[in-house]
Amino acid sequence: MTTDITAPPARKRRHKVDVPGKRSGSLGSKIALLIGAFAFLFPFYYMIIGSLQKEPDSSPTGAFPDPGNLSLHNYAAINSAISLGRSLVNSGIFTGGVIICTTVFGLLAGYALARLHFRGRGSTFALVLLVQVVPFQLLMIPLYVLIVRDYGLADSYLGMILPFAINTSAVFIFRQFFLQLPPALFEAARMDGAGELQILFRIAVPLCKPALLTVVLLSFTGPWNEFLWPFLVTKRQDMQPLAVSLANYISTVSSSAANPFGAILAGACVLAAPAVALYIVFQRRFTSTDIDAATKG
Repeated sequence: MTTDITAPPARKRRHKVDVPGKRSGSLGSKIALLIGAFAFLFPFYYMIIGSLQKEPDSSPTGAFPDPGNLSLHNYAAINSAISLGRSLVNSGIFTGGVIICTTVFGLLAGYALARLHFRGRGSTFALVLLVQVVPFQLLMIPLYVLIVRDYGLADSYLGMILPFAINTSAVFIFRQFFLQLPPALFEAARMDGAGELQILFRIAVPLCKPALLTVVLLSFTGPWNEFLWPFLVTKRQDMQPLAVSLANYISTVSSSAANPFGAILAGACVLAAPAVALYIVFQRRFTSTDIDAATKG
């Protein structure tokens, strides 16, 4: 007796077929991205080139200048007029103080609104969102009267920092991030006898590095470029941040400079360089997270 064993039919190999329309669409999207990147980066390139020119050239050919017309003379001229080093130190102290206050208060408030259960938590969060709608210009006059006249903090770093010490955007970012963390982490820590501050700084903070970086960068950009409030609070030139010093230079001294256009661009390059450097260094870490690794095992 024989058994008829039939072999299974061989699978047909599928060959990928290049679709001309798909390839052309991909090429077109790359070209569009390149054009967009060029349009975005060209103002920065032109700002750097303009700051290095000895003789001003505002024509389109000025974007490709003669190498013999490039020097650091404009940087030296603006440094002698406003003392770039001192202005950078003032901006650094002002911005650093705002970042520290924003991060600390944002962490505490965001954790409380996300993980603590208390009466009025929803109303408090709604009030945080409502504060974001109020423009800072409406609060400027009362703040000026309170800080300068009542507290006597004119021409001081504390007077510049206090109005920006609490940022509702930072509170919102931390709250939303803490809500995404697994509740089992917090419950296990409480069962082990850990307090809320221990849970915050030993468990929550090491896991929220992307949120921390986002808050730091957002908090950096605002005070670093802030002009109006430091201009109102500081009258002494040695206390003014770089944005205020540059504005005073543009309105008073730049007309008498050999190349006022280049000197202004040189100051703009100095003002923009730290922010651009921070975004380039940390932009890859916005999406990184260790939550999955923390919940395994």
